[in-house]
Amino acid sequence: MGTSLKHAQFLTDSRVADAALGDADACYELGMVYSSGAAGVGVDLIEAHKWFNLAAVAGSEIAKDCRRDIAEDMTAREIAAAQAAARAVLVSRQRRAA
Repeated sequence: MGTSLKHAQFLTDSRVADAALGDADACYELGMVYSSGAAGVGVDLIEAHKWFNLAAVAGSEIAKDCRRDIAEDMTAREIAAAQAAARAVLVSRQRRAA
């Protein structure tokens, strides 16, 4: 793995850790990574929608717009999968907080 790819993976991993704690900016950034294929990550609209959804729940207005935009390119089944994945993250957060 090249140095730039390792750096990109480290940044993505650190954002996942922040996002898991509910950081709206980290969730938004992960949505951008997965929607664009940045940082050596392949485009994954389900993951992008999930992270934009979590950012929106945390108060990010721009994430709401991004979530709506990518939903236009997704099937109903893909959107449902993304929503289920977002709910799983929220449930996990609640369990950790309890």
